[in-house]
Amino acid sequence: MTDQSVFPDPTYRDTVLAPLFDGVKAHYSEHMAAINRAHLVMLAETGILDLGDAGAIAGALRDIDVEVNLDALSYTGEFEDYFFLVEAELKRRLGDLGGALHTARSRNDMDHTLFKLALRGRVSVLLEQALTLTEALIAKAESEKATLVVAYTHGQPAQPTTWGHYLGAVIEVLLRDIGRLNAAADGLEHCPMGAAAITTSGFPIDRARVAELLGFEGPLVNSYGCIASVDYVTGLYSAMKLMFLHLGRVIQDMQFWTAFEVGQLYVPNSLVQISSIMPQKRNPVPIEHLRHLASATVGQCDAIVGVMQNTPFTDMNDSEGEVQQLGYAAFERGARVLQLLTALVPACRVNAERVRRTTDAACITITELADTLVRDEGLTFRAAHEVAAMTAKAVIVEGAALGDGYAAFSAAFEAQTGRAPGLDESAFRTAVAPETFVARRDRIGGPGEAALREALAGYAAEAEAARAKCDTRKTRHEAAEQRLKSAFAALLMKD
Repeated sequence: MTDQSVFPDPTYRDTVLAPLFDGVKAHYSEHMAAINRAHLVMLAETGILDLGDAGAIAGALRDIDVEVNLDALSYTGEFEDYFFLVEAELKRRLGDLGGALHTARSRNDMDHTLFKLALRGRVSVLLEQALTLTEALIAKAESEKATLVVAYTHGQPAQPTTWGHYLGAVIEVLLRDIGRLNAAADGLEHCPMGAAAITTSGFPIDRARVAELLGFEGPLVNSYGCIASVDYVTGLYSAMKLMFLHLGRVIQDMQFWTAFEVGQLYVPNSLVQISSIMPQKRNPVPIEHLRHLASATVGQCDAIVGVMQNTPFTDMNDSEGEVQQLGYAAFERGARVLQLLTALVPACRVNAERVRRTTDAACITITELADTLVRDEGLTFRAAHEVAAMTAKAVIVEGAALGDGYAAFSAAFEAQTGRAPGLDESAFRTAVAPETFVARRDRIGGPGEAALREALAGYAAEAEAARAKCDTRKTRHEAAEQRLKSAFAALLMKD
């Protein structure tokens, strides 16, 4: 029985081909134009195309860019996709010569080059925003080096530290995330063009030249891998996922710290919303928006990686078109997280009164009392720990601040050691003061002044190096754009 059907089936047209066509209009048309121009320049320079023919094609490509109103185009099914629409326009202007541009290439190598170009721009913006956040956090940590906060473990007050020290931990993770994202961005910097369908071409193409004109470091070497390996996608979205997963944990801390029962972080009025019925409410809802935006970004990154699971190691639509576009929403939401955090964190301040109250109520400096007893009284740490524990229990029962618990301490010390402590009340108060606790932890990585100052200087240097890496890529891309423009303009002179 003869198949009388005609492509495209209306349902296939409306559910697949039309959305793909719209996606090209929205995301890839400029990149396709760049690929067309770079490939044409290479064909002319290698002698695969006569210079006069190449000039004529260059002129037609220029005219198509000027005359075809991309925004007004709707998918009709007349052409399978945007690529064939452009080729048809070339043939309409040049006749059979219009088909010469596709010499020594395929939609396979073109597609993955398009996707890399589209991702390259997006990851560049995201890295810029992540570095801007990092620099804002470093500045905030510098200004809050001595600002005491309560550090929590298992949801309970644990020890005093400084907000600068806490932010230092956030900065370290963010810098590692930027490093992973920078490495993933490097994975976009090798060009698939010249792989053609799978195995390169029988023509004497110059793959390095096309890569250079498009701003890549060089060609992606294995031609099969150019059209089959999608680790540039999975690696990128995995790195993105980790950044927003980690930031989500910090956002959750901010939610906890602003709770009325904790209250050690104050969000200014400009970032607080009110209740429509409860006049006393101050709702720091930007933190909630940050939390769901970060989580949604993580989920979208997971979706992209998940689509690639158990797909064949070959060219396939599972890594193309709509899947690529699905991931772009992760960049959009992630950017909002980075921008909002950059505004929110520097605007917040620590409520010193609430920090002091929690410090006193929870005896969070008691570890330093134990350490002091080891150093000054010659106790073993276990014996000192027992004295400190007995002291803490007694003052908590009394509802007193630890600094006022010298009598309880003396009783606990004598019960444990059989002698009176050498530590007098003034020395006891000094030992259990939060300022003392922080100052004595001036070892590498600690909250003490010198240690934290050195750490922040290191973070600033690391951020600067990461920015320089991003700038190097950006400079290469911009220089390539100018090279391509000049090379294409030279071809137009042959028209």
